[in-house]
Amino acid sequence: MGRLRLGDFGRALLALVGATVGLLVASWLIPSFDVGGWEGALLTAVLIAVFGVALRFVLVRGAVLLGWVGALLLGLFGQAIVVWLVVYAPRGGSAADLGWALLASWIIAGVSTLFVWVGTAGTDDAVTASLIRRAHRQKVTVDDPGLPGIVFVQADGVPFPVLDWCVRAGTLPTLSRWVRSGSHRSVEWRPKLPATTPASQMGILHGTIEGIPAFRWLDRPSGKVYVANRPADAALIEASHSDGRGLLADDGVSVSNLFTGDATTAYATMSAIGRANESRESRRAISEFLSRPNGFARSMSRAVSEIARERFQATRAVRRDIRPRVHRGWAFAGERAGLSGVIRDLNTAMVADAMLKGRRSVYVDYVDYDAVAHHAGILQPESLDALAGIDAVLAQIEAVAAVAPRKYHIVVLSDHGQSQGEVFADRYGEDLAALVSRLSDSAAIASTGNAEGRGSLQSMVAGGAGDDTVLGRALRRASDRAEEQIQSQTFETRSPTKAEEFLVFGSGNLGLVYVTGEQHRLTIDDLAERYPALVPGLVSHPGVGFVVVHTDEHGPVALGPGGEHRVRDGAVTGVDPLARFGPHAPEFVLRAATMPEAPDIYVNSLIDDLGEVAAFEGLVACHGGLGGWQDRGMVVHPVDFEMPEEMVVGADALHRVLVGWLEQVGHRAALAQEDVHG
Repeated sequence: MGRLRLGDFGRALLALVGATVGLLVASWLIPSFDVGGWEGALLTAVLIAVFGVALRFVLVRGAVLLGWVGALLLGLFGQAIVVWLVVYAPRGGSAADLGWALLASWIIAGVSTLFVWVGTAGTDDAVTASLIRRAHRQKVTVDDPGLPGIVFVQADGVPFPVLDWCVRAGTLPTLSRWVRSGSHRSVEWRPKLPATTPASQMGILHGTIEGIPAFRWLDRPSGKVYVANRPADAALIEASHSDGRGLLADDGVSVSNLFTGDATTAYATMSAIGRANESRESRRAISEFLSRPNGFARSMSRAVSEIARERFQATRAVRRDIRPRVHRGWAFAGERAGLSGVIRDLNTAMVADAMLKGRRSVYVDYVDYDAVAHHAGILQPESLDALAGIDAVLAQIEAVAAVAPRKYHIVVLSDHGQSQGEVFADRYGEDLAALVSRLSDSAAIASTGNAEGRGSLQSMVAGGAGDDTVLGRALRRASDRAEEQIQSQTFETRSPTKAEEFLVFGSGNLGLVYVTGEQHRLTIDDLAERYPALVPGLVSHPGVGFVVVHTDEHGPVALGPGGEHRVRDGAVTGVDPLARFGPHAPEFVLRAATMPEAPDIYVNSLIDDLGEVAAFEGLVACHGGLGGWQDRGMVVHPVDFEMPEEMVVGADALHRVLVGWLEQVGHRAALAQEDVHG
């Protein structure tokens, strides 16, 4: 049992005063709710606190059996039950009064949270204090306390220039302090084509980027469309790439990722949802967090705040005619609220849980910035606010590391950057599928919706499903039905008909065009024979930077309006279409175009005079192709960890660097012995 400190009494007093004021407010607003004057309100607040501690002890253990949704129900109704027992039950209240008790509990929690927020100069401090108090109460010992751990924090989609500017400006206080103090340094790394989360996370976590040409693609032999953030597909993708020695194979924990990195424990990880849900320990950690007024009320109040902010900022963008711009409706407001208001806290709670248990390595993905920037732009205030929120999380993780049973190093990295520009369909009045259909005089169906942020929410929801409880089984059925309903809106759950000759995928400003029913990639001659106007029309379109097709004689060839580049032998005729896309463009295109999974036609958008691209999805900021900052990833690492002198190119190369850091601090010794004796 840890020693109580003056700050603990201060926070308890603030919470008690806040609860007292909240009771008075509730008494004023709710007709059937009466606690008398100040004295009665104070006595009621004390009784609620005492009953709450006792009842929470029982309810948390029940929520562990129900999964994180049980914890959410506890957060919603646990405090209401306490209020009912203290206020209504002594007066003979009925079950019908539970509704009023629920409303009162929300008012009390909101006012109490406001008082604690003011007293701690921010709710992040309150949550950090809660995590640290838990560490003092529940001392954990590990067999190898001298072995440092590493926490890898992925700030999804943050370009190096954005990080660099924000560190210099001081708007990321934690990262700025680390870099300015000399404890960490920031460096740039270069993701290969495609610059998207599935390929980069597979490379970072498993050491390979082969076989993943975009966010979604067609497997010709089976006719199956793979979507990286569909749980069943993510599991298949990982199974075909994993060698059992991923980044997290040595007592690692994966939190909220697409793939596990061969971690023994995976929380809310897409590829692990079908085979393993959160452990009882994880459920307990989440349940304890949500059961506390400052935890649940903080997350929910921030979610409500995010919805209000998003609607205001979206309306302001229209009023000011900010360009580029896309429509931001209520669906995105809900997604943003879930990611920034709830999922961020849950991820942090699970990371802290792993650290306080002394797990050797943790890899967590925060998608807040990526999701907001997609809809607002990479430098808009709301996007930078989301990045600042991730920086605040780093301060929380740093504080938890100070009381964890082993020392932890913290590494921050992005899986790719982002580029921005006006959407292709808005610029030219038709999307890529419509353009392909018009040029080929054939039917084309498209799947261009971005689902990265929604996938993070879905992984957390699906994490509550399972076969060990009645509620878990019900949640699994509900989750499956919800996924089927979403996917039924596209062709991704069925085989295209013969009349639908083209499948068109948008992955940022990279378009993938497949001819249906083929077992191999068509050559440019095949395409010219069937659809003579298709390739020339794409090449000459003002919104297209280059088109990649296959030739029998020279392999992949990049075509532009003024010339071509044979990427296999480097021969250029006329104006090089890849010249504006960076020195690595030929190498990247060659690798992507020679994959068996590559489409019949790769289409990369233009890059204009502002350095902006045109997404084939409805996004302001995007990633997946070439052009702009999407291939400018970042890493912030302790100065004691060595980086190669030359820039790291490719997520698979970055994997080797990260594995080297793990080995540098003493990890993976057993895996190395297996390699020697195997």
